Amino acid sequence: MDKQALIDALNRDLAGELQAIIQYLTYSARVTGPWRPQLVQFMQTEIQDELLHAQFLADKIAALGGEPTTTPRPVPPAATPRDMLKAILEAELQAGRDYTERARQAEEFGDKGLMVQLEDMVRDETSHAEETAKLLKNWE
Repeated sequence: MDKQALIDALNRDLAGELQAIIQYLTYSARVTGPWRPQLVQFMQTEIQDELLHAQFLADKIAALGGEPTTTPRPVPPAATPRDMLKAILEAELQAGRDYTERARQAEEFGDKGLMVQLEDMVRDETSHAEETAKLLKNWE
């Protein structure tokens, strides 16, 4: 993998993190129903992790000589708390898949530090997905 291809891939990941930040922010503002307090807390807590991921990616892209994107992936529309959680789960699962691939590419590129950080981000995204899946379990 060449440097520009890695920068481009990392920018796609950064767009995903920007999406996650906006998704958690707007969904937490719009969520309704009897579980609102718990869902707001869950969503707002996740924002900080996604911000840390976005900052790492932006810094790494710049260190590689690239320009960090400022354009997020689109946030899926979701009208109900269940739809919001389903959209969050899909985004977290996608991020885990993306970071797994990116870690492999970082290793191929020869950047061990990036590979290790991306593997840590896989762990974070897996944890987020598992917590979201637990919230959705037995949801009527």
